[in-house]
Amino acid sequence: MSRRTLDAAPARGTSRPTVSVCRGCCCGTPKIPDVDHAGQLSGLRRALDTVATVRAVECLDACEQANVIVVQPSARGRGAGGRPVWLGLVNDPDAVRDIAAWVEAGGPGLADPPEILDLYTFRPSRRVQRELDR
Repeated sequence: MSRRTLDAAPARGTSRPTVSVCRGCCCGTPKIPDVDHAGQLSGLRRALDTVATVRAVECLDACEQANVIVVQPSARGRGAGGRPVWLGLVNDPDAVRDIAAWVEAGGPGLADPPEILDLYTFRPSRRVQRELDR
């Protein structure tokens, strides 16, 4: 799997949460129609500019869940028990707004996600999870 980052990757233990937005072979492409893919990414960047690192990444190898967004905790959030949260089928602008609000509140380990995000949460294979943490 290629996981070449399109934007600079965050350093481990970063003080800000990191939001990785898949823009690979399926996510962010016409294969998922009727979604403003560019608007989704720019909206997250705009909403989270001062509180999180938002980066576009190549294929996260969870194509059946396109569009995929992974929210990684800040160092403080990880210290409080937060772990990366994988969200799939994020094709609705309301879901993007809910993700942004949660991250703005602190994200994994520091704030509970809105209950609606339970509908989007999934668990990728261990191999795929390891690839993101590299």
